[in-house]
Amino acid sequence: MIQDVTFEKTTYHGAPARFEAGTGNIADAVGLGAAIEYVEHIGIDNINRYEHQLMAYATRGLSSVPGLRLIGTAPEKAGVLSFVLKGFTSEEVGEALNREGIAVRSGHHCAQPILRRFGLETTVRPSLGLYNTCADIDVLVTTLHRIQGGGSSF
Repeated sequence: MIQDVTFEKTTYHGAPARFEAGTGNIADAVGLGAAIEYVEHIGIDNINRYEHQLMAYATRGLSSVPGLRLIGTAPEKAGVLSFVLKGFTSEEVGEALNREGIAVRSGHHCAQPILRRFGLETTVRPSLGLYNTCADIDVLVTTLHRIQGGGSSF
């Protein structure tokens, strides 16, 4: 970006070099390298298999909640579950889950066309990954049962 800097004057390079300021994002590059090593150590196939097992477990658990409608049930989908809970807005469910320490997204997820195909404007969306356990899913399902039953946590 800079050709020369003195206390009296700064001389910039011509375009496009003058717009390439600063040091590259070294920390993110190092972090990405560490993340790739971590995934390679565990094995991407092992991660995929584990996340698929979590999805199957979560799908069974969520299906037990009265009034819960799963949106998108393809058997080989990514670790994302979208749902609506009868009698509650997605935002209400998201807020109630948040109070229990359960992180979900609620809203339209920049996916209005497909949501409208299902007759919806918003959903609740928990995402599952390598860091989740069946116990995490059990807490989600138990909390949704309590919300649907009008429990004190709502």
